[in-house]
Parts: sequence; structure tokens; C-alpha cells
Amino acid sequence: MPVHTSQGSQGNRGRGIGLGLALASAVAFGGSGVAAKPLIQAGLDPLHVVWLRVTGAALVMLPLAVRHRALLRRRPALLAGFGLLAVAGVQACYFAALSRIPVGVALLIEYLAPALVLGWVRLVQRRPVTRAAAVGVALAVGGLACVVEVWSGLGFDPLGILLALGAACCQVGYFVLSDQGSEAGDEAPDPLGVIAYGLLVGAAVLTVLARPWTMDWPVLTGTADMNGTRVPAVLLLAWIVLIATVLAYVTGVLSVRRLSPQVAGVVACLEAVIATVLAWVLLGEHLSAPQIIGGAVVLVGAFIAQSSAPARGSDEPIASAGDERELSARKAAA
Repeated sequence: MPVHTSQGSQGNRGRGIGLGLALASAVAFGGSGVAAKPLIQAGLDPLHVVWLRVTGAALVMLPLAVRHRALLRRRPALLAGFGLLAVAGVQACYFAALSRIPVGVALLIEYLAPALVLGWVRLVQRRPVTRAAAVGVALAVGGLACVVEVWSGLGFDPLGILLALGAACCQVGYFVLSDQGSEAGDEAPDPLGVIAYGLLVGAAVLTVLARPWTMDWPVLTGTADMNGTRVPAVLLLAWIVLIATVLAYVTGVLSVRRLSPQVAGVVACLEAVIATVLAWVLLGEHLSAPQIIGGAVVLVGAFIAQSSAPARGSDEPIASAGDERELSARKAAA
């Protein structure tokens, strides 16, 4: 009995650490928009801000890439896909959306990704989904309609909304590629190595797209306006690179190692709330009551959808995380 008590205590402690890391990741990711938008408004092109963010983070993570260089031979397709979608695609679409629509709206739209993953499972993998998962998708779409105020003829910039939806689709690629990488069991690639090479691939792609040699470099030596307060541009850049990228990715990956991907994904949905609050406080971006309600509905829908995950290797309808663990235990017993 004492042994079981000790194991249970260690499990609870590990779960607590995992939840703390997941929250830290949500806060770090949530602060990227409020730090990037002043730089964009100061004169930097959104793609240039993305290039600075990804390239700076890639240089910081370079030692990990060297350490896990065997991944280049073992999983080149995974590294290329992760770099193109989870790094370059998500960041480019999201930051371009920031230049046209509020931070909170852009991030709320991006967080339709958990619901879109279910569409991938149903239409591409041809696996059934539960009624609860379908309700989650419906809530997320309905909430999005309130966020963008469809009754007023899309009050927000339509291109900005499409860019945010592009970020959501690239986020789906992140979930799918992460799932494929985790199926290898003991041979699964180290997630920190995948992140390091994903950043390097993303930096290479963005260098071609952003053409940083055309960037207005003097902007980085000046200050940027943050709702009436002048902030050194280099300080905002350091926050984006070190906190909103390196720390955000590392804590997010480590949280998944201690929690199930479903639980970590649900906690990550708080990123949208954190970003909206930070944009309200730091940038003065106020949302109307229907938009706030719609944002809450989006989060509820994403929560329900993300909590419903497929049991690996099963043809059963998508079930909750608890049902998945029970099914896994039955398979192990068999």
C-alpha cells in the first residue's frame, strides 16, 4: 500500500507540473500578438516580424538541432512538414492577420483548429465522431459568427479573417504531424529536436518569402507605441523571440510529455483568452458584448472538441480522454 501511495503522489505531482507548464505556454504564446502589433504599426512588415521571430528562435535552439542531427536522416518529411505548417505557415498567416484585425479576434479564429482537427479525422481518416464532438464544432462556428459580426456584413477586414483561418488550418497540420510523430513509440523523435529543426526550416522558408534584406532595420533601433506608451522596439523583439517563441514552444512540449495531448490542448485554449485580455489592457482593443460572448462560445466549443480525441488504432467513435484511457487499459488487459 505505501508503494501505491507514493506512486500516486508522484503522478499527481507530475500532473501538477504539467498543468503549470501548459499554463506558462499559454501565457507565453498569448503575449506574442500584443508585442508584435506595435512593431507592425511602427513600420515593419508582418512577414519581417515573423522572420525575426522564427530566425531568432532558431538561432537560440540551434544547439538542440546539432544534438539531434540524426533526425535529418530518420524523419526528413516530418521536419519539413512541421517547419512549413506549424512554424512558417501558422506564424505568417497569424501575423499578417494581426495587421488587419484585432489580436483577440485573430487568435480566437486560429483556435478553431481543435474543431477542424475533427473534420480531418472524419473526412480524411474516415472515422466517426461523437455527438459531443459535433456539438463542439457547431458551438465554435457559431461563436465565430458572433466574433466577426456576420449580421453587419463582416465588420472586420475579410482578408484578415481569411488569413486567421489560414493560421487555423496550418495549426491543424501541427496537430496531425505531432500525432504521426508520436506513433513511433520508443522510436519517436525527440520533440525538442523536432521543434529546433522546424524553426530552422521555417526560418529558411521565411527568408525566401520575407526577403529580410528589404526590411526597415532602423525601426528596431527606435521605439514603438503601445497604447500611448513608447517601448524600445528591441525589447518587444526580445520578448517575441525568447518568451513568445522559445519558452512557449519548450514549455508546451514538456507539458504534453506530462499530460495527455488532450488535456494540454484544452489548457492551451486559454491562450486566446489571455491574448484578448492583454490586447484589451495593453493595446486598448475593446470588443463589443456580442463579440465577447462569441469568443466565450468559441472557447467552449474548442474545449469540447479538443476533449474528444480518437483512441489510437481504434475504429470506435471519437471519445473523451477518460474513455480513451479506459479503452487502452482494456486492450492491454486483453
